[in-house]
Amino acid sequence: MRNNRDTIAAIATPNGEGGIAIVRISGPEALPIAERIFRPSQKSAAFEHGRMLYGYAVDADGSELDEVMAVYFQAPRSYTRQDVCEIHTHGGVSSALVLERAVKEGARPAERGEFTYRAFINGRIDLSRAEAVMELVSASGEKSARASVRQLKNGASVRIEKCREKLKDIVTLIDAAADFPEEIDEDVTFERVRSLAGEVLQELQKLADKRYARIMNKGARAVIAGRPNVGKSSLMNALLAFERSIVTDIPGTTRDTVSESVSISGLEITLTDTAGIRDTSDPVEHIGVKRAEESVESADCVILVLDASEDLTDEDRKLLAQRDERYILVANKADVKREDFGMCLCVSARTGEGIGELSRRIYDMVSAGEDDEKLLTLRHVECAERAMKALERLMSAPEGTYLDLLRDDATQALLCLGEISGENVSESVIDGIFERFCVGK
Repeated sequence: MRNNRDTIAAIATPNGEGGIAIVRISGPEALPIAERIFRPSQKSAAFEHGRMLYGYAVDADGSELDEVMAVYFQAPRSYTRQDVCEIHTHGGVSSALVLERAVKEGARPAERGEFTYRAFINGRIDLSRAEAVMELVSASGEKSARASVRQLKNGASVRIEKCREKLKDIVTLIDAAADFPEEIDEDVTFERVRSLAGEVLQELQKLADKRYARIMNKGARAVIAGRPNVGKSSLMNALLAFERSIVTDIPGTTRDTVSESVSISGLEITLTDTAGIRDTSDPVEHIGVKRAEESVESADCVILVLDASEDLTDEDRKLLAQRDERYILVANKADVKREDFGMCLCVSARTGEGIGELSRRIYDMVSAGEDDEKLLTLRHVECAERAMKALERLMSAPEGTYLDLLRDDATQALLCLGEISGENVSESVIDGIFERFCVGK
């Protein structure tokens, strides 16, 4: 259990050299501590809510540590709903010296995520929005960052709350039927309960998309596959626009998976070059082929590369027979094309022909879109999935089932959704969430 009543301080910007660093202080002693550290350039200047002041951070003996800006946010109009002061120093050593002064003046070094924890505990944000802050800070790309901002502003939390209200209505209907059996028809209540549960289930099915949550948080996975010597490594380098994979004319050059991240239209995508897939007696190459096959199985997108300068081989046909909706068929070496594979996108890793179109097709294949109705984090999806299982049990109950039995499932679904907002979640889960934050946030 974290102490929410003392005063904490931390550097809220990344460590290292930089133009600006911010020392953040929150708690009942934030203002007195800041007044002892900060000396305004104009003697008459004093801290007011939201007003930035110019001056100097000073040591205990009055010597100047840095030329700084300082601002005060009065409770409850602050990030933590406590008094908050920020001192904006130059990046580097200065921020550490100012933080050291704050600690000597009575502040405690903040733990990971403790500022956002206080925002949650003090009711400024619910747990889902707190997690959106973390996802925004650690966003893998522009798409992920924008999704986090939408979640922070409200996102799916509003729809989750509407689902919870309907589940509360279900529990109320069941309790009323139990308390007033002579006035309330159980059959009518049963149908009403099933109807409301169906509405909630349908809404959660829209919200809970594990693939969307994973791609928004961790990016998508695109694997380049094919038989040896069709130009997979050259294609990888062309998509990245720099030399990442080793390229030779010798079949089987790539023996292991080679991965690199690339941003396509703001979406972070991990491209993986793989060993050529073929039957081989070489034990090292066999391991590479095995890893290539495993990479294909877990990919969001598979770029199956054929050689436009040659006829299809039995190895090509075998790989084509295994394709599914995740596959993009590419005929490489279009600059020396001899065969016309009508079902393929013709590209040339050497000249760059078709590479832009291939990038667009990869994006279209893996893009999860911008959908405010979907949950952003995997934890939320898992909570929603447990709620859906409870509702499915309720929906499958035959007519004549005691309403009390339906109440158990409705209550279970309600508790699961409460874990998303933080209303029904253990202290250990909360601590685990905030431990993933950086210090100073």
